[in-house]
Amino acid sequence: MFLIVGLGNPGKEYDNTPHNMGFMALDEFAKANEFPPFKLSKKHSSLISEGILGLAKVVLVKPQTFMNNSGKAVKALLPKLSLGTPKLSLGRQELVVIHDDIDIPLGKVKVSKGSGSAGHKGVGSIIQSLGTKDFIRIRIGIQPERGKPANVEEFVLRPFQKSELPLLQSALQNAIQALAKLSS
Repeated sequence: MFLIVGLGNPGKEYDNTPHNMGFMALDEFAKANEFPPFKLSKKHSSLISEGILGLAKVVLVKPQTFMNNSGKAVKALLPKLSLGTPKLSLGRQELVVIHDDIDIPLGKVKVSKGSGSAGHKGVGSIIQSLGTKDFIRIRIGIQPERGKPANVEEFVLRPFQKSELPLLQSALQNAIQALAKLSS
């Protein structure tokens, strides 16, 4: 079983912003793999879609807490999905978190496991809530060509510029391919 958590902020005002790359990647992954529509689970403070890829059950999760409280939603889901132990790699059971990363250029994707938050508040919240960093991260680059902006908070919450859209689409496709490889 794979629990794939896309990080973002709930609300229309955050759609198509760099900080919602996790949500955007899950939406594209769900569409590409014909998952059912996301449904709100109030108990888990998340939008959830479940499906099967190959022989593995896959649960897609978009926490409806704000980014800085993502760990609360993820922790609430683990017992439901039999992933309740601190050691999250139990055979074919994995937690995968997909999110934006300001330290990676727009269009690039990196996969890591067991790394720290690197200042990402959503990832930090998950690490703190679970008491472990032993999970897979798919990090989608959002850094503009001119380098890391001075005001990162303002940058991650503003809409993507038209000139960024080709690299954005490339990044989403790379993230979907990384997710497909992990869950196959």
